[in-house]
Amino acid sequence: MSGNLKDRMKKGDVLLGAWCMIPGALTAEILASSGFDWVLVDMQHGCMDYETALEMIRAIDLGGATPIVRVPWNEPGIIGRMLDAGAMGIVAPMIQTPDDAARLVEACLYPPVGRRSLGPIRVGVRDGAGYFAGANDRVMVIPMIETVEALESVEEIAAVPGIDALLVGPFDLSIALGLPPGDNDGKPAFDAAVARINRAAKDAGCATAVLSTGALAPVRAGQGFQLISTLTDAPAFTRTAHMELEKARAGLTKEKTDA
Repeated sequence: MSGNLKDRMKKGDVLLGAWCMIPGALTAEILASSGFDWVLVDMQHGCMDYETALEMIRAIDLGGATPIVRVPWNEPGIIGRMLDAGAMGIVAPMIQTPDDAARLVEACLYPPVGRRSLGPIRVGVRDGAGYFAGANDRVMVIPMIETVEALESVEEIAAVPGIDALLVGPFDLSIALGLPPGDNDGKPAFDAAVARINRAAKDAGCATAVLSTGALAPVRAGQGFQLISTLTDAPAFTRTAHMELEKARAGLTKEKTDA
């Protein structure tokens, strides 16, 4: 069985991940095989459909990382399908209130804690008959905190039974705070929001997660984040493509100059 990530998170480990926007199992497998603790399939803003996401989860399993899925919305149908496909964590965007968070817990967990329907077809193939008995202890429930409304209710959201971590979306959170999209460290409103979210999670006994970069990972860990995404596939591919092209062009220009 895969899925010891939740236990490691509870022990206080810092767990590094990668974020998939590009549809396709090969990219997901490459990232999972690179040593990341977890790899997230982004069905909200990424370009994959359900069947592609299913194959990406299988590839992440093959690569040895824990598969997490950001669903398009806090909706039980897609949440249940992604869990049945093998996701060991669900990230839900635009959670605004404790009631939203409670509905997310209900969709992710089996009774008596939640209302998830039993039908682990693909995940049952992977994990066997024991999946059901341990699922509630292994599946991570992760609401996103990315709006002013969510920030104002973050203490109550964190305290909802069954919530495992709060994920900060720095781009949307920054926009909601009247800042440009991105990491706005040093801006008082952004710094205060990050501190409040981490404090609320700690007080409630849950963790925090964040979409970030390798360079910022030590800063984020120092702030209290435990699940830190250090790479997103599409911008990483774009940066590498530009860098290699510029190297080639610079080399060709130098060769012409030296000739």
